[in-house]
Amino acid sequence: MMQKVVLTAAITGAGDTIQKNENVPVTPQELTDSAIKCAQAGATVAHIHVRDPKTGGVSHDPELYAETVRLIRASDEDIIINITSGGGGDFIPSLEHPETGDKGTWIQTPDERFKPVGDLLPEMCTLDCGSVNMGDSIYLSPASWLRKQVRMVKDAGVKPELECFDTGHVSFAKQMIEEGLIEGNPMFQFCLGIPWGAENDPETIDYLKSRIPDNAYWSAFGIGKMQLPTVREVAKRGCNVRVGLEDNIYLRKGVKATNEALVEEAKRILAELNIEPLTPAEAREQLNLRNPHAEGGK
Repeated sequence: MMQKVVLTAAITGAGDTIQKNENVPVTPQELTDSAIKCAQAGATVAHIHVRDPKTGGVSHDPELYAETVRLIRASDEDIIINITSGGGGDFIPSLEHPETGDKGTWIQTPDERFKPVGDLLPEMCTLDCGSVNMGDSIYLSPASWLRKQVRMVKDAGVKPELECFDTGHVSFAKQMIEEGLIEGNPMFQFCLGIPWGAENDPETIDYLKSRIPDNAYWSAFGIGKMQLPTVREVAKRGCNVRVGLEDNIYLRKGVKATNEALVEEAKRILAELNIEPLTPAEAREQLNLRNPHAEGGK
């Protein structure tokens, strides 16, 4: 029997990529069209950020999330919606005003980060499990804020995908599990090769895998040219994979990607290993996902 895994398409992210690849979706309609094409190509999950339709830059506007999710739900294609809850965590240090940060700093409270999730009640959401250096900026996710945020996610009936950029994030995720803040079989996502977090190599993958609970599901992704090699490395271990323009804008050197082309390439790699993507229905059953939107929330 062919093995099956979750195949996530990370549709757009928040990086400065639209000037480098015109295929990066920006508007709610473009995000929706891309998610539908990914579903048709075999993706199980669509991971959603939104962007400012006028500038293409980062946005945390709940109305843009609402319109994107409405359009996806109104389509005929079934795909699990996974909204980021990590918005508004960017701190850019300033030597002149270190207490407030420099231009580009955008910090949201736990309630603000949770709002699109709480309003729209997707089946899944990402939860960044700690702070991390991002070159000239720092992504801030303090422990007390995370505890507050994860309580709201739990009360909403949404499945958190525990995003871990380094080993300490895995430790804190396990702490939240021990405190009863995360129920059921947890879902970890290892974010590899992002400066200055966990390295992207087989040894790091195996170490991170060894640190999670026995009942946990896990996935991992690489960025840039390592995205597709990471699909193969993770799939060889029988676990879930992620591709998409959030993390990589090229199909191969000099060839700009689309989300659906990356999904198709990931599906081809999986097929070589006698693996195929789970359908959304199969993943819902395996991960024990609720549909809080259909249930009207708690």
